Amino acid sequence: MRTVSAADSVSLAIQRTRDFFFRPFNWTTYLKLGLVAILTEGFSSNLRSSLSHDNPSGHGPIFTAPNEIPQQWIAYLVAGVMALALLLILAFWIAYLITRLRLAFFHCLVTNTTEIRPGWHLYRDRAARFFWLNIAVGLCFLLGIGLIAIPFVAGFVKLVRETPPHAHPDWGLLLALVLPLIPIILLLALAAVVLDVILRDWILPHYALEDASAGEAWSEVWEAITREKREFFVYLLLRLILPLIAMIAIFLLLILPGVMVAGALAGIEYGIHSVFADAAGAARFVGIGLEVFFGVVAAGFALLFSICLGGPVGTAVREYALVFYGGRYPALGNLLYPPAAAVQGAPEA
Repeated sequence: MRTVSAADSVSLAIQRTRDFFFRPFNWTTYLKLGLVAILTEGFSSNLRSSLSHDNPSGHGPIFTAPNEIPQQWIAYLVAGVMALALLLILAFWIAYLITRLRLAFFHCLVTNTTEIRPGWHLYRDRAARFFWLNIAVGLCFLLGIGLIAIPFVAGFVKLVRETPPHAHPDWGLLLALVLPLIPIILLLALAAVVLDVILRDWILPHYALEDASAGEAWSEVWEAITREKREFFVYLLLRLILPLIAMIAIFLLLILPGVMVAGALAGIEYGIHSVFADAAGAARFVGIGLEVFFGVVAAGFALLFSICLGGPVGTAVREYALVFYGGRYPALGNLLYPPAAAVQGAPEA
């Protein structure tokens, strides 16, 4: 496969996505692959938890010694810590499964197969290594955020302490703390996106195809970037902008029918609730059952639309990454466009 520019890779990615989903077309396969694309292309959410203590009056209970803490509070604390630990374990397990599914989907796209199982088993060990690489990078990123946040946290703590009870804070000092945070937050968000692109678009192929280490993969990626700084910069811009444009276009196209369907289901739910509002006994359970049924139908329609529309978009994003980097990484490019096929019509730079 010859080197393809970032702009020309767009049309090739769309063509490969069309062939992947519609040649031949099968509803079951389409929905399966669409769901996998949604799960692996960043639509899953991260686990977030926060603990806060609100005591505006300043006269809450204060315990000066451990033996003064009520036993009930200790039980709640232990239960909370255990629940948090279980949630973290569950989050790590789900993240690992999604990482493994991501490599299985990579196998589907580069080999043009619709079977998830072969890649799921083939890349088991490499998916585990790539998962721990993501964890390490994520922890380093969070550590950097923590170091950046230290002076701002100290400033907010000082502001709270110096503000008398039931009084407004010093707005000038508050703005002085908040305004510098805005560009920092934007830069951190951009850095997170760039890290995600580096890991999933450029590092992952080396893990999957070569079983490379993090250092070896990054060395090859950095060498490719230094050779074509402009093309990689254009790729990053398009990689960020094109999915947003696609989702906005889909939203504008479907906003009217979506509102109509949502309005119809909401009207049905409201009618059922009104009819069975004063019901008792078996009739009340019938009403609740009907509300649950139509709620499930609404959720099913939402999921179906998400898979049918978000699946191709997510797949096109992944194909775009593969086509662009395949021209810079021969092991990947030869899988996407085998040499025999390349002679007949491989893309040229």
